[in-house]
Amino acid sequence: MIARALRRPGMKFNAVFGIIVTGALIVLAVIGPWIAPYDPLKLDLPARLSGPSAMHLLGADEFGRDVLSRLASGARTSAWIAFATVIFALAVGTVFGVLAGFLRGWVDRIIMMVNDAFLAFPGLLLALGLMAVIGASREGIIVALGLAYMPIVVRVVRAAVMSIREREYVEASRVMGNSEIITMARHVLPNCVAPIIVLATTMFGWIILSESALSFLGLGVPPPAPSWGNMLSTARPYISQAPHLIILPGLCISITLLGINMLGDAVRDWLDPKM
Repeated sequence: MIARALRRPGMKFNAVFGIIVTGALIVLAVIGPWIAPYDPLKLDLPARLSGPSAMHLLGADEFGRDVLSRLASGARTSAWIAFATVIFALAVGTVFGVLAGFLRGWVDRIIMMVNDAFLAFPGLLLALGLMAVIGASREGIIVALGLAYMPIVVRVVRAAVMSIREREYVEASRVMGNSEIITMARHVLPNCVAPIIVLATTMFGWIILSESALSFLGLGVPPPAPSWGNMLSTARPYISQAPHLIILPGLCISITLLGINMLGDAVRDWLDPKM
């Protein structure tokens, strides 16, 4: 199936580009602090707002901190928050989605009523409200974005379960005397893995963008810890003096989102036989 998908026009490029970009992000997240040329928090005031040079390959910011080191550290922050948020949203959303789609009845009505209440708010707006209550921190971002994107997971998993619950092997499990929990765990949930994987890949990019937006607005990772969003925010007053301070983190966000989206398209085509 993967080989057939890769033979489609454009699919091979999407997969290779997406894997390279996502792999680079993961490598930076894992070993970024060890390959960064400087401490991302170290001040060097004589070099403030300097452009790319032999000493600072991508220049220095308003406090003389090395931009390359801060970009590498920001990649670690974004990747860690996105990964933890995806796991949180998938874990909670999958449980409620399976229960709603399989049990139906009053359980489905209550879960979907609460879920629709969450969906009534745009994801970023809901995250902003939660962050205002929780406070700016990494843990707060994970909880806020996880709750903001969880309703989408509930919807996708519920739709998949509703089509699976009528299959013959599910009826056979009931006839064999298996409980509802065993049937859901052994026969329903494993067959929902494909749409969950595709959704997780897509959500990873959404969450990186949302985390950058929250940090840009001052509700993300507290400074001086670097993230791509707060690097954009703090560079606004210096856009005419040092445009590289805005261009570089903006490019990192754009290329990362493009690569993850292309990887998501490739994964969708691999796992969806209709494609």
